[in-house]
Amino acid sequence: MIARSLAADQVRVTQRQGDIHAFLLVKDENGKEIAVGDETNRVRGNIVDSRTVFKFLDGSVDDEETIYRQGSTFELIRDHHIQKGPSFPKPSDVTIDVKKGEVSWVETTGAERDLKSQHMDLRPDLANGMVPLLIENLPHSATELKVSYLAVASKPRIVTLDIKADGNDKVDIGPDAREADRFNIHTDIGGIAGVVAPIVGKQPPDIKLWVAGKDLPVFVRMDAPLYEEGPIWTVLLSAPSWPTEDAQK
Repeated sequence: MIARSLAADQVRVTQRQGDIHAFLLVKDENGKEIAVGDETNRVRGNIVDSRTVFKFLDGSVDDEETIYRQGSTFELIRDHHIQKGPSFPKPSDVTIDVKKGEVSWVETTGAERDLKSQHMDLRPDLANGMVPLLIENLPHSATELKVSYLAVASKPRIVTLDIKADGNDKVDIGPDAREADRFNIHTDIGGIAGVVAPIVGKQPPDIKLWVAGKDLPVFVRMDAPLYEEGPIWTVLLSAPSWPTEDAQK
């Protein structure tokens, strides 16, 4: 088998998304559960409205709604991502509108909120809100994928996510052991900023993401910071559990 690299617009839709409701957990670096999440898809024709909401035990919220088209490939239409509360040192509210070529974000200083916007050349192959989805749809022969991603700190900036197959690990599903494919996601800032970043400590750490299932891969885990310069938290696919009879009495 020949290993090959793919550009984002070459990831064909092999798993068409349907209406779903999945449950997620977030654990901190010490393994403590700090948030629960709901991921939902609502599909109308070839348009998918995907939303992931994490509710933290301290009252914080991470809410991202991604609208995309699934034709022959996945094309981002709009992404709106909000983070607020004690778990996030700096609140964030960013909207990407690919059709309008516009990025808008809210800068918060004390009690003041300043809405800013910038016109940019936004291609529909942006991966915001869709990274696990693209990895799930990678052909087995592909070992590397480079996708564009829009990051907003003091101003919007397009970076490249270099996604590479990184081996596999065993994962337990009840009493059964399965195999999960591991991927490494490296952020390439590029340009002068990319050269300076590792020196001044601004280079984001690599992200680890796992999918399980060979024929129909599904996201099961991600180790990543959820905000700029944040700690590495673990996001896990979860399932409801029932209290024991003793606990119910």
